Formats: sequence, C-alpha cells, structure tokens
Amino acid sequence: MLDHIFVSVSDPDRSIAFYTRALAPLGIVNRHDYDGKDGPPGHPDLKGFGAHGRIFFWLRPGQVDTRAAHIGFVADSQQDVDAAYAEAMAAGATDNGAPGPRLHYDPRYYAANVLDPDGYSLEFVYKSWQH
Repeated sequence: MLDHIFVSVSDPDRSIAFYTRALAPLGIVNRHDYDGKDGPPGHPDLKGFGAHGRIFFWLRPGQVDTRAAHIGFVADSQQDVDAAYAEAMAAGATDNGAPGPRLHYDPRYYAANVLDPDGYSLEFVYKSWQH
C-alpha cells in the first residue's frame, strides 16, 4: 500500500481547483498545504489531498512529464466513478475513456479515464471484488 505520492504540476492553483472538484465524489476532500521551508533544505511546497485523516496525494510546482505517472483513484461504487468523471470533465479534463467496464482486465472492473490539465493520465476505478 502506498503512503503518498508527489506529482509535479505547471500551475498549482489550476491543479488545486481541478483536483478539489474531481476528487470530491470519491470522498477525497481533505486539503493541506505544506510549506517547504519547514522541511529539509530544498523541500518543495506541497498542496495535499486526502481522506479519513490521511493526506496522500500531493501536488508540487515543477516540470511536468505526463509519461511519468498514471494515477488510479479508488471509487466506492460505479456511481462514484461516473460522478468523478463528470466532475473532472466539468473542471477541464480531457476524456481518455468514458465510464464503463474494462473487460480486458475483468468484467467487474469499472473505470473512467481522463487527462488532467497538465495531461497526466487519471483513472477513477471501482473493483467490486476489492470492497
């Protein structure tokens, strides 16, 4: 299990607005700002997102390499996948696969794929056997 991930973004304010809206249907609603000067030398400023008392998804200003990450966010239902996809699209995402079963993985694998404003590949996924 991962504890956290950092993703470099070109425009932190734009990305905060996007992820605030896109992740809310998944229950990822907690936000935290970390001032890099409170860390070791050279630590970046971070903008965090999380749920259930944990901040695990962090944005940092920097150079974007969209090939560097594909990020899958857990949804609690197919309806949550649909809602996250709709919010992401309304917040400026690019469609990369409408909500539906991903039969090439498993008939119970339901997901939606978008590209965030920087072009990172995001997936909102519900796997019924993992709930």
